[in-house]
Amino acid sequence: MEKRNLSPIRFYAMLMIGGGLVALGIVLFLLLSASAPVLDNGEFSTVPVDVDYAAPQLVLEDMTGKSVSLRDHIGSVVLVNLWATWCPPCKEEMPALQSFYERHRSEGFVLIGINQEETPEIVEPFVSEFGLTFPIWLDEDYLAEREFNTMNLPSSFLIDRSGRVRLMWVGGVSEKFLEKHVTKIIKE
Repeated sequence: MEKRNLSPIRFYAMLMIGGGLVALGIVLFLLLSASAPVLDNGEFSTVPVDVDYAAPQLVLEDMTGKSVSLRDHIGSVVLVNLWATWCPPCKEEMPALQSFYERHRSEGFVLIGINQEETPEIVEPFVSEFGLTFPIWLDEDYLAEREFNTMNLPSSFLIDRSGRVRLMWVGGVSEKFLEKHVTKIIKE
């Protein structure tokens, strides 16, 4: 085989083209990075969707085995949060949910945490660890997921005082998020 040598002009031309492509890549990266949303202090980026439909007539059991229903909370603003103990974003959002609940429950706000698939023996240590005082309902058969038409955890649904679902979102939330999106419906 014959060995080919590149002429110096051809070599420098290829070097310039390669360098230009690398520079272009860096410029594109910087432009895309600059336009990406920046989250401050670890804020979650979940965005709620405005909806308007009747809340499902969901009946489940609480941690003591007592039958409970969403219908019992007409007249309150209810945040339904579907979660599981094994779900990392669910764990992350629990302190924010607990804090928001404590701050707003005197204003007719109710937070209902609906655990998906797990037994009381699994859920109870989690509730104790996070110091949760809001109602926890158990849903071993995924009825809430079917009724709210979701397959993601965490998923949350905000029901207004008249029993209409007004906001829904998938993913974890922060206190800042809750204050921004939920407080205005509590104040209506």
